[in-house]
Amino acid sequence: MRAMVLAAGLGTRLRPVTYAMPKPMVPVLNRPVMEHSVRLLARHGFKQAIANLHWFPETIEGHFGDGSAFGVELSYSREEQLLGTAGGVRNAAEFLGDSFLVVAGDALTDLDFAAMREFHESHEGLATMATKRVTDTDQYGVVIAGQDGRVQGFQEKPDPAEALSDLANTCIYMFRAEIFDFFPSPGTSVAAGEGDPPGFADWAMDVFPALLESDVPFYSHEIDAYWNDIGNLEELRQGNLDALLGEVRVESGVPEVASGIRAASPLDGAEVEGPVLIGAGVELGAGTRIEGPAIVGDGCRVGAGAWVRDSILLEGAELAPEAMLIGAIAGRVAKK
Repeated sequence: MRAMVLAAGLGTRLRPVTYAMPKPMVPVLNRPVMEHSVRLLARHGFKQAIANLHWFPETIEGHFGDGSAFGVELSYSREEQLLGTAGGVRNAAEFLGDSFLVVAGDALTDLDFAAMREFHESHEGLATMATKRVTDTDQYGVVIAGQDGRVQGFQEKPDPAEALSDLANTCIYMFRAEIFDFFPSPGTSVAAGEGDPPGFADWAMDVFPALLESDVPFYSHEIDAYWNDIGNLEELRQGNLDALLGEVRVESGVPEVASGIRAASPLDGAEVEGPVLIGAGVELGAGTRIEGPAIVGDGCRVGAGAWVRDSILLEGAELAPEAMLIGAIAGRVAKK
């Protein structure tokens, strides 16, 4: 089974971070979130994948190359105009074959793709969607499913008092190739806006309603795994801290130099209390205090006497001497 990583979106809710980088490249433990997904694919036996690109495509291609360094053969599908969550997949249909996985490039998860594939192959439906129980249904599209898991309907961000389900759609899917028979004809997408190309299509507004209308079976695969779609700045911060605390199984590649402290740079005279991750090429001024959970990105400079707690410093960020950063994200404006 091959996989597709959705990596073309603009990431508007993560601005201003995504003014400087595409959303799949925002860091989790100082590695692009998409890198964690690609490594996860490799661990579960998905050796061939394709990623669609639009925003800063050269940044993603430059980091991942042919994918060999991450355990996969990675191809690319560039979109001059965004084709939507489903249209981008249809654009890569020739690569994907008879059955395939679709995962968002900004999904932070340790989902067992092999177990999901086993479930997908156990039924005759055209699609399997990974779902997770949530309490804040007003933040997600929720899936209404029968006792056998067959999807019966959807609600878009319902108030918890009105929600008919607490199963959130994680936007992680497995499909059979026949799914493309239920795509809208070019130029007829319900989701398309003015100026969108004819091939635009959306899973939630175009394809899944067509399956329901045609009484075609597709199924929910409920997961217990960690999942965070890194949809906004708070989720970016929380996803990083969760990863640091071990709530999600991802790797930093940085050695532990003391209990709870991973560092790729000398700590010098800094006072560091874990859990903390310090990247490469970091300069810590005398008397700096880093109190975990905290992550300091590669190439950061933290001035003498500064104090960091419950925060993330993105790559190249600088903190002035005797400054204080608590519960925040610090970055550096990209040079034009």
